[in-house]
Parts: sequence; C-alpha cells; structure tokens
Amino acid sequence: MHTKKSAAISFIFITLLIDVTGIGLIIPVVPGLIEQLIHGDISDASRYSGLLAFAYAIMQFLFSPLLGNLSDKFGRRPILLLSLLGLGIDYIFLALAPTIGWLFVGRVIAGIAGASFTTATAYIADISTAENRAKNFGMVGAAFGLGFILGPVIGGFLGNYGVRIPFVVAAVLSLINCVYGYFVLPESLAPEHRRPLDYKKIIPIASLVYLKKYTAVIGLFFAFFLIYLAANAVQSTWSFFTIKQFNWTPKTIGISLGLVGLLVGAVQGGLIRFITPVLGNKKSIYLGLALYTIGLLLFAFATRSWMMFVFLLPYCLGGICGPALQSIISGQVPPNEQGELQGGLTSIMSLTNIFGPLLMTGLFAYFTSPKAPIQFAGAAFLLGSILMGLSLWLTYRTLHHNKNIT
Repeated sequence: MHTKKSAAISFIFITLLIDVTGIGLIIPVVPGLIEQLIHGDISDASRYSGLLAFAYAIMQFLFSPLLGNLSDKFGRRPILLLSLLGLGIDYIFLALAPTIGWLFVGRVIAGIAGASFTTATAYIADISTAENRAKNFGMVGAAFGLGFILGPVIGGFLGNYGVRIPFVVAAVLSLINCVYGYFVLPESLAPEHRRPLDYKKIIPIASLVYLKKYTAVIGLFFAFFLIYLAANAVQSTWSFFTIKQFNWTPKTIGISLGLVGLLVGAVQGGLIRFITPVLGNKKSIYLGLALYTIGLLLFAFATRSWMMFVFLLPYCLGGICGPALQSIISGQVPPNEQGELQGGLTSIMSLTNIFGPLLMTGLFAYFTSPKAPIQFAGAAFLLGSILMGLSLWLTYRTLHHNKNIT
C-alpha cells in the first residue's frame, strides 16, 4: 500500500510539473503578444492582461464547483485528464490568435476546464495521512516551483525567436501530459468513498456557503482569500513592472521567474520538510506570511534590477505558510468531502483571480500613465504587502482563539 501511494504521489507530481511548465513557458511573452495584437504600449497591454485573467477566472469560478463535485462522484482521474485537454486547446488558440478576441476565447476554454489544481489537491488529500499531509502538499508546491524553473527560462529563450513559439510548445506539452495521464495515472478515490452528485452544491456560491459550516476555521478561509488576492500583485504585474521599470527582455523575465521556481521548489520540496516539523503548522504560517509581507514591500520600492532578484529571497521563503495552511484546513474535513472542500477553496482562489488581476493591473496602468499624479509602477506590490499583513493578523486571531486546531 505504501509503495502504491508513493507511486501515486510521483504520478501527480510529474503531471503537475508538465502542466505548470507549459504555463510558465508563455508568461515572459504575454506582454509582447498583447502589445502586438492591440498595437499599444505596456500600460495598455497590462489592462488587457487583467481582462484576459478576468475571463479565465470567471469561468473557473463558475465551473470549478461542478468539476470538484464530479470528482467526488466519478473519481479524480477523468476530471484531471479533461482539464489537461482543455488547457492544450487553450494554448492552440493562443498560438494561432490573429486578434485579441481569440485570446479571450482561449482563456474561456481554459477556465471552464481548469480544474487541474483543484483535482490534484483533492488527489493528494485522498492518499495522505495526518502525519504526511503537509509534506505531500509541499510536493505539489515543489512541482509548481520546478515547473516555473523550466517553463519561464525556456519560454524567455524561445521568445527571442517569436512571441508565439512558446504557446506552440506549451500546447504540445499539455497534450502530451494528457496522454501520459491517461496511461499511467491511477485513480485515487476508492468507490466506497464516492458520493452522489448534489446539484445544490454545484452552484458557485454554494461551494462558498458550504465552507461556513466549519466555523472553527472560517477565519482561515478569509485569510486564504487575502493571501491569493495579494499574490496577484506578483502574478499579474511582474512582467509589466520589470519591462516598464528596468526594460527587461523576455529572456531576463524568464530567468527571474526561473529563479522564483528554483526558490519555491527548494522551500516547498526541501526546506519545509525540516521547518514544519520543528515550528509546527501555526508558526510556519505566521513566519511565512510575515516574509510574504516584507518581500512585497521591498518589490514596491525597488530601484535597480538586481534588487528584484535579491528581494525574491524573503518573498519565496514565505511559501512555507501554504502547505501548513492547507494541512490545517483539510484536516478539519472528512475524506469523502475533500473534493468539495478543494472546489470551495478553488472558488475562493477564483474570486481573487477575478478581481485581483483587474485591481493590480489597473493600479499599474494608472500609476504608469501620463494622467497619474505620481509615477509609481510598484503600486500593486504595495497593496499586496498591506493585504498580506492583514491575512497574518486574521490568521493569528483565528488560531489563537481556537487552540485545539493544529
């Protein structure tokens, strides 16, 4: 049984690694492709980037509860494969797009099928015990980290030969990943742990209402929201900020994001194995959120290119909070509701990804436009730091008043 579970962890790790590598491939060249299609400048391109992220996120918000509940009924494997197929189709649309409208069509398709993270985390919860849950969630983070080492660096290099080439490579990787999963990925949810589809729970808002029954950790759900909203400052504006502030090329952007992936992989795939057992889940969350807050504040006021690389260290070390927070939350939910829980958490993430990119790219576009009272390209990072600080306060308040949660 232990061998089978170890093999399953390896399968999901490789699946996520290939999936995230494909995503990372396109990040360095997205600003250039949007500028090319709209015939505008970097500020205008950032606004369209926010709208594209909005299109993806609103579809994911509407459909992730359905897919999460379907995975509780039919198993994780078919839902995961469907999401990988949708992502591959999305990249094909992006690679061939003759107008900006095509990009929106591709993002809508990806948002509808974009349940890979939801299903993967439910998969991990299925095969984890209380003792190794945080470690296994850390492996998910490590897959993301390694994917963002390989993807952006390769994408930045390929971007020098054309802004569309990384999209073609990403499409191929995603479709290969789908075929790979079809042949080697085992099912994780045993038939006796499956449950009928509850149509009341597939309404997007219902998955959020479902979370309220866990009153002991309701504050952690709000903290979860703030964390992911704040993270959009980096996810949505990093490429645009560094192009505007430091004239970075896709290659330099790719290298910087590759470093992010290296640090995240080291933290969540290695360092967390030592830190979490020593500090415990609660202190790991507090320390991680404090480091996130500091890192974002430093990004906001960086004045030299090298500073962005140095300031990545505290920011990425903040990643020790994620698996610990996931471990505490998932530990409060029975096995046959893990898919529903992850669907609810993904809905929270989707809400932040609906409003976050619009908010953060809007701030960037405004404070880099001629009409701004001051030129401050780091405005989104400053707001992100404030939101992370609020999440730290809320998490401490929740766990301090519920000492039985570990």
